[in-house]
Amino acid sequence: MGKVAAREFRNEVSDILNRVAYGGERIVITRRGKGVAVLVSVEDAEALEELENRLDIREARRVLAEADRKGEKPIPWKQAKKALGL
Repeated sequence: MGKVAAREFRNEVSDILNRVAYGGERIVITRRGKGVAVLVSVEDAEALEELENRLDIREARRVLAEADRKGEKPIPWKQAKKALGL
């Protein structure tokens, strides 16, 4: 992963965006030497989102299976929203 200071990023934003979008490069934006953000391609962001969704689904299934083994019933969404005042 490349690193670019925030000041350099501001001055060269178009070139840096092209490196990410067309070159597939991942770039850490730094401020005072510390990473504050990472610029990734849309494809990388979509892949990360998909991975997060899969992990969330796996965890939800695990929790539901554990509750089922314990004989617990999940709370219906409508009831949970009402209890939370949503």
